[in-house]
Amino acid sequence: MELFQGILEIDRQLFLFLNGFFNDFRDTLMFFITRKETWLPLYLIILFYVFKTFRSKGVIIIIFLLIGLVVSDQLSGIIKESVERLRPVYEPEIQHLVHNFFRKGGLYGFFSSHASNAFLLVTFTSYVFKNRFVKISLIVWALVVSYSRIYLGVHYPIDIIGGIVFGIFLGWLFFKILMFFENHFFIAKQPKIEKTRLSETAAITVFLVLLVIFCTMLILTRHLHHYQLL
Repeated sequence: MELFQGILEIDRQLFLFLNGFFNDFRDTLMFFITRKETWLPLYLIILFYVFKTFRSKGVIIIIFLLIGLVVSDQLSGIIKESVERLRPVYEPEIQHLVHNFFRKGGLYGFFSSHASNAFLLVTFTSYVFKNRFVKISLIVWALVVSYSRIYLGVHYPIDIIGGIVFGIFLGWLFFKILMFFENHFFIAKQPKIEKTRLSETAAITVFLVLLVIFCTMLILTRHLHHYQLL
């Protein structure tokens, strides 16, 4: 019990450290980063290359990915209500120290659905595309999105780690189910998902889309503050 309490205390202190790097510029930047709509171009380019690379099989790939995301999102909600670990913004002992300028979310925070969903997407698409460059690019993206939840004061680091582990597991699981489905129902159809890789040109395009989104957020945030529009 003492060990468990010690881990939770370390988690709180690490949260306060990571949550403490705030200023007005970063507030706006993290607001953009944490919003799902910000990453719509990324989702669209992934969708485009799934269909371009795997043709008609792209439909079943996207269906399995979407089912995985729904399962991840719903199970994270169920586990939050079961574990009942308060979000930092609601924790009486430290809430006066927490930097939070955006909505607080529900009462409980373990584990992070943002982290789980992001890393499910990373894991599943990494198995599908089989391209190291895309994998690393998406991992960096998912880590930045996950950190935004700590910055906003709605998740502890352990909430994020739990979400990452769960998302990776679900991403692997749904890819394995996809492989079973392909091998039993699409035996003769090409291309084989297991043997087809994303082209290097496509991988660079995915990276450039991510880079453009990040740069756009930085430029937009700078202009909003420079012209005092916030």
